[in-house]
Amino acid sequence: MDKLFFIEIGMGTDLHGQNITKASVRAVQNAIHSNSMPGLRSVLPDGTLDNMKVNVKLAVPCDKDKLDIAAVKAALPYGQVSVEIVDGGMLTTSGVVLPDKDDVNDLIYVVIASVEVGY
Repeated sequence: MDKLFFIEIGMGTDLHGQNITKASVRAVQNAIHSNSMPGLRSVLPDGTLDNMKVNVKLAVPCDKDKLDIAAVKAALPYGQVSVEIVDGGMLTTSGVVLPDKDDVNDLIYVVIASVEVGY
């Protein structure tokens, strides 16, 4: 990315079910759902959002091999998206196992996302 315009940080959790993809998508959505970039098209080459580059860095605590990268990319509506996975995030207890919520244990998965936008 030659020009970096902004970085948003988000957090996502899966309280029950221990699904790292669900927590990751929620982290990305949390990062992007509280901003607007009305002037971005005026600085992008050709003025199209297809030229925008979006770099996502996910700090995940476990189950990296179960992470559905395509689902994370689908959470971003525009641009050329790349995803990097790093160690991080958190596992903590929910205090209860709910089999009807697909729990296999009492862990909450917490993922942190950094979303960089530029071109």
